[in-house]
Amino acid sequence: MKAPLSNHGSNSSNNSESQLTRDIRRLERDVLRMGALTEKSFRLSHQALFARDLSAALELPQIDKRIDTFYRQIELECTLIMTSLAPTDRDLRCLSAFMQLVRDLERIGDYAEDLGEIAVKIFPYPQHRLLPEIALMSHHAQAMLATSLVALADLDEVNARNIKYLDDTVDNAYERVYNALAQQRDISGALEPYLLLGLAIRCLERMADHATNIGQRVAYIVTGQRS
Repeated sequence: MKAPLSNHGSNSSNNSESQLTRDIRRLERDVLRMGALTEKSFRLSHQALFARDLSAALELPQIDKRIDTFYRQIELECTLIMTSLAPTDRDLRCLSAFMQLVRDLERIGDYAEDLGEIAVKIFPYPQHRLLPEIALMSHHAQAMLATSLVALADLDEVNARNIKYLDDTVDNAYERVYNALAQQRDISGALEPYLLLGLAIRCLERMADHATNIGQRVAYIVTGQRS
């Protein structure tokens, strides 16, 4: 982290300012810890769905509980700071962005758990020919999440804003795979695997959208301007 998001000096003689600085630094660390857990859940969902590793799928509910705990804790602490420590306008911007950002992380964790459930349901069926393209879509979305968290750690406005352009790759892949599934006419046997793949690409598309949102929150923290 290049610098704390609070603009109060660490040697301030004002007790409330000193406490505010410490609290915001702690929140920064907690948001990044939550981000690391969310990245792990995304990796495990990928492993479950594309490497057919059902043990990875079984880990996801427990990790999601930890992500949810971070989400509730950070949201509560942001609210308490806003109402008790007289934050400046910049501090309020950081805190409001944190509250929105952790919601994006929480949703990505939920979608990762959904992908784990899809992996379990689709396991008995033969692998579909579109699975490699869907796996590439997952890799791109994971890279977007990683980039957004690095941008947060570094307060890097440029990379934060550029994430929305990376989202085009995921959106284009979603359209291609969706159209291929919708237009497939040589279906034999159960429809369930096709429906599950449709759900999987929707999860991945939404995960990429939330990673884009995180980038926009970071840019807002740095500049005070909403995209």
